[in-house]
Amino acid sequence: MSPRGYRLGRRQGEIDRTRTAILSAARELVAEHGPASSMGKVAKRAGVSRITVYNQFGSKERLLDALAAGIGPAFGVTPMPESSSDSRDELRLRIGQACTAWSADPSLYRRLDADRRWKSEESDRDRALAERLAMQDQLRPGCSVKEAADVIGILTSFAVFDRLHLGGRRSPAAVAEILMRMAGEFLAASPSGHH
Repeated sequence: MSPRGYRLGRRQGEIDRTRTAILSAARELVAEHGPASSMGKVAKRAGVSRITVYNQFGSKERLLDALAAGIGPAFGVTPMPESSSDSRDELRLRIGQACTAWSADPSLYRRLDADRRWKSEESDRDRALAERLAMQDQLRPGCSVKEAADVIGILTSFAVFDRLHLGGRRSPAAVAEILMRMAGEFLAASPSGHH
């Protein structure tokens, strides 16, 4: 490896550590005071200059979006392979993963308006899953792909999870089971006659 390549790799590590420190500081401040915390307070807590925070994120809104982005893929919410044979299993997995992700820090997500930030990126995944359900004749008669996508979005939303989680009195797995029963309302009856 050339000396220049080594320096660039080392520099990227510093950039990544700085970004992680800023996100960690922002997470703590949002959890403590809500999203109204200033970029200056975030910088101070992270041990960097305010300009460094702006260089990394550009604006407070983009910093909050980056913080909320940890709700999805960073928490392990991953789609099943496109070749998955059973879209119902994919729906069950998707609901379970969303519940696990939301349970990681509910008080933070309440303050972040997490549904708005997370779901704006998820609507394409909702539609793709609804389309797979439709292609496998898994939607009840009369249920459109749009309706199914909207319901998937609702079932995986923080607001619905938070309501059913009851401040931790129901486990994420118990919430996921309730949500899957609710999903039965837009799914076609299974061959065994159960949703």
